[in-house]
Amino acid sequence: MTKQNYKVIKVHPSDNVIVALEDIPAGAGISYENETYQIVDDIAAKHKFYQSDMQPGDTVTMYGVLVGKVQIPVTAGMRMTTTNLHHAAEPYSFRPYNYTWTPPNVDAYKNKTFLGYHRSDGTVGTANYWLFIPTVFCENRNLDVIREALHNELGYAVTHKYKSFTKQLLAAYEAGESIQDFNATELAATQKEARVFKNIDGVKFLNHQGGCGGTRGDAAILSKLLAAYADHPNVAGITVLSLGCQNLQLQDLENDIKLRNPNFDKPLYIFEQQNAGTEEDLIYGAIKKTFEGLIEANKIERMPAGLDKLTVGVKCGGSDGFSGISANPAVGYCSDLLVALGAKVLLAEFPELCGVEQELIDRTINPDAAHKFIQLMGAYSAAAIAAGSGFHMNPSPGNIKDGLITDAIKSAGAAKKGGSSPIVDVLDYTEPATKPGLNLVCTPGNDVEATTGKAASGATLILFTTGLGTPTGNPVCPTIKVSTNAALTKRMNDIIDIDTSPIIAGEKTIPEMGEMILEYCIKAASGEITPKAVLLNQDDFIPWKRGVSL
Repeated sequence: MTKQNYKVIKVHPSDNVIVALEDIPAGAGISYENETYQIVDDIAAKHKFYQSDMQPGDTVTMYGVLVGKVQIPVTAGMRMTTTNLHHAAEPYSFRPYNYTWTPPNVDAYKNKTFLGYHRSDGTVGTANYWLFIPTVFCENRNLDVIREALHNELGYAVTHKYKSFTKQLLAAYEAGESIQDFNATELAATQKEARVFKNIDGVKFLNHQGGCGGTRGDAAILSKLLAAYADHPNVAGITVLSLGCQNLQLQDLENDIKLRNPNFDKPLYIFEQQNAGTEEDLIYGAIKKTFEGLIEANKIERMPAGLDKLTVGVKCGGSDGFSGISANPAVGYCSDLLVALGAKVLLAEFPELCGVEQELIDRTINPDAAHKFIQLMGAYSAAAIAAGSGFHMNPSPGNIKDGLITDAIKSAGAAKKGGSSPIVDVLDYTEPATKPGLNLVCTPGNDVEATTGKAASGATLILFTTGLGTPTGNPVCPTIKVSTNAALTKRMNDIIDIDTSPIIAGEKTIPEMGEMILEYCIKAASGEITPKAVLLNQDDFIPWKRGVSL
């Protein structure tokens, strides 16, 4: 048997599967850690093969935890598939546990600062946005009209290149010319328009489908979410549009804002359509008052702040078989650096923590917080099962195609984003993070629902890892896209900010890449670098109604 030097890795010493870091053909002989394996099937990069012969019911371990049980006899060198492996995870419970952690050395960062927007309550924003909030979906159309007017005239629009291209297509059509050979990159050159307000990073709009209909509970949750966004450190002022008769009343929203922050003092301009008269009166009035607010908010300038003032959410979406090996561990090391510096880190996506619950419980400092996590996870799982689903149905077709065969495999890799520091608090949806350190936040795994929830808990930056490519951002929280592999970075370079493929290639270590990510965060927080999701106005916002969403 000819041995060949294909790149593979076993993620944890106790694992009994091995990951292909490159395509391996059937019949190849692999030598790894003084063992030789005859590859039975073609193994695509990111997929796994079994380390030994196994029988139905035998357990499979990856990342050091149970991730599935074998369904049919398999042999060493055979590819892991959804046919031969099904999801399985260990039960979990609270137990006294003395978790110890050795923080990374942060001497190089102790005197570093970022340039942020200081708010009266002591928080520091990484951006300075004006925010439009509708209390009900009936106002979305008015928001769209205002958005077009303000974005085009104040220099925040990103559609001018597409408008220019369309105009050229129209001109060619009217002149009777062929449009078949038009080259968009040549004809529609990007031209960033000058912004009128230099210290306003954007005017943002929280269009949503709630506020009326549904249940009163839905309206109550939405109110808390919108209040959290109004109080966000990256928001300088708010314009609220209301219809008047909806379930989510203005007084409810104002009460939730004051409940969240009794000292709330940002400008809050409220317009209720049923009291305003005509639609024109409403829109003219909202634009004029907002313009006055923008003039004042533009006087706020970036000032130095310690890195302990950062709150960073960590998220993965469009994950692949490299997510838990490159991007997520690198972000996890960055998370540990931030925790060691006194910052806050938010790890969410509860359906994607399935299988690593015991580890997270053991890392939770406060027993009450640990029990809260158990309760939230249990209730979420039970609701999914009652709806005819379950956490085991979490991996998407794209996840599975690229090597994430079970939810436990996906979850164990996803949890790496949180690093290894102790967990200081567990937050329900929309609860604010108040304690420095690693916080768990209850959200769905759905990309936008999760980022929406992270921002509600106070994230001022989001590190978003992806292996397949996800064009996702957030209206008020700059989202930094981190690629797991070189092919994605090359293919979708317009959405990727950081490439962690050098880890797979053996060119960078996880700590080295984690430090590079932190340096990028500092620059993004200071406005020195603008993440591509921000440049593209990827302002995704989906409220969670607390129903089953994986």
